[in-house]
Amino acid sequence: MSKDNKSGGKTATDPSAKDTHYATLRRAHRDAKRERGEIPTPQPQKRKRGGDDWKPPALAPDQVHLYGLHTVRAALDNPERKKIKLFVTQNALARLEVDVETLGMPFEIVSPQEIDKVLGPEAIHQGVMLETRPLPVRRLEALKESPLLLVLDQVTDPHNVGAIMRSAVAFNAGAVITTQRHSPTESGVLAKSASGALELIPYIQVTNLADALGELHKLGFSTIGLDSEGPAPLEGTFSGEKVALVLGSEGKGLRQKTRETVNALARLDMPGAIKSLNVSNAAAIALYAARLHLKA
Repeated sequence: MSKDNKSGGKTATDPSAKDTHYATLRRAHRDAKRERGEIPTPQPQKRKRGGDDWKPPALAPDQVHLYGLHTVRAALDNPERKKIKLFVTQNALARLEVDVETLGMPFEIVSPQEIDKVLGPEAIHQGVMLETRPLPVRRLEALKESPLLLVLDQVTDPHNVGAIMRSAVAFNAGAVITTQRHSPTESGVLAKSASGALELIPYIQVTNLADALGELHKLGFSTIGLDSEGPAPLEGTFSGEKVALVLGSEGKGLRQKTRETVNALARLDMPGAIKSLNVSNAAAIALYAARLHLKA
């Protein structure tokens, strides 16, 4: 009589072991046929948590839904953020590590599906959503003590802007300034992409970027526009004790009026075959270079 397989694995005479072996051979044969183009490669299927007929609920102008554990924690810790109501699953409440009884705001224990109905099936909310008011509006004159600012000329993708905000906080920039048109407003997507940074740095939207740059000049800032065709490398363009880096949109770059208004145009020197970067990557490199200049 054979001994029991105490490790829980399959023995050589186990029929299921043969099935597994043949299944592996079949997958390898199928993959080889796909590589030769004899059969099509199946398209990846997106995970769906809701129906195709989902429509976002209408939000009031002063209503913002933030979601995700890190984003909501940062919002709860921000004294300038006016919180309205917290919606959280029982599991997420334990992970959030807050005492909801001392928050001074209503909260409701909900199911993940109830949050899906508000945010949509694609939102990675981790079981928590916070209804809030937008952060207070900031003015440029309040930034005169900040030595480093970041200015965005119609960068439209909230994921890029969120990543830029994270870099701006990491390098201790005083604010992220952008245009009111063709730029993302404060939203759950922007906040989730910023992963808490939205609560840590002013996000200032201006009606006229050229006028805003002129105001920064009066406040003593040297404005440098990043352009792949800039006449000089960025590291040789810095001057003064206050720097405002200006980056253009993902496709078109800096607008002509912006190019004419900044104090200087500069490029990021890249010796490799690729000569342009995603705007969020370019922002991180430029912020690092600016910090080196300000520390010198």
